[in-house]
Parts: sequence; structure tokens; C-alpha cells
Amino acid sequence: MIGKRNIHLETLDKLYLVGIRVRCPAEEYGWQIPLAAKQLDARKKEIANVSNLHQQFGAFVVDASSEEEDGYWVCHQVKKVEGVPEGMVSLRIPSQTYAVLKHRGSNMGILNTYEELHTWIAKSDLKRRLGAWHLERFYHFKDTEQIEVDLMDTIHDEKRR
Repeated sequence: MIGKRNIHLETLDKLYLVGIRVRCPAEEYGWQIPLAAKQLDARKKEIANVSNLHQQFGAFVVDASSEEEDGYWVCHQVKKVEGVPEGMVSLRIPSQTYAVLKHRGSNMGILNTYEELHTWIAKSDLKRRLGAWHLERFYHFKDTEQIEVDLMDTIHDEKRR
């Protein structure tokens, strides 16, 4: 725990995600991702087997090693992948352990919250998995000035090594 912020570890079983892939120059992600989130929200009923229509996931690989991993995915979690709508893609995220910190406020302030999370990880003698899928679990995403999201940085789980 840093200050009043609750950072915790969370292990998730494998996830199936369906959504929209965003690829653009790095400086454009701040406004391209909210556009994709709005598009996905407008089309969410087209996706079969959605677990929670009010929650979106962002997925990305920090240190992408291929073109297939490059970008950012705005998605809904699904129970199983079935009939992916036109213009959308599916992802399978393996079971992983994450260091999690909630961010509330502007989407432009998210980098400061990530900095806080990365500092905590380093001080906790944990190691980030830069080549793995990292997640952002969005609870509120329609107003870019008032988002609520769990930043989920993938770490090495000592029990799985």
C-alpha cells in the first residue's frame, strides 16, 4: 500500500475477450482509445456471450515482439468466443497474476497512476512481464474526465515459474 492507495495482487483465470483493435502513433492513443470504447459500447449487443455489458477491458503488450501484439484492444469479456462481429477481433488472455491499482479521474492522468504502480512493483521485489498481456478493467469509461479503471500490470508469479 502506498499512501492511501490499495495496491494488491490478483490472479485471473484465462479470459476470452472480443472487441476493437486500435493501432495508431503513440501520441494518439489518448484520444483513439476513448473513441474505440464508444464504438464498442454502441455495438456491444452484437457480441455473443458477454459476461458484463457494463464493463470493458483494455488489453496490450508493453514490449510487443510481433505485429500481431502491437496496439491496444478495447473489449468485452465473453464466456466463449462465438461469431465475432465484423470489424472486431477476439483475444485469449492466459491465466496470469497482476499487480492492480485503481485509477479514478482523467484518462490523461493514467500515466501517473501507472508510475505509482510500477514503483510499488519494484519496491516489492516483483518483476513485470513486459512481453505478456496487460489489462485495464474499466468500470466507468464514457466520460474521459471521470474514468474508473483497475490498472492490471502483469507480474511473474513465483508459484508458476
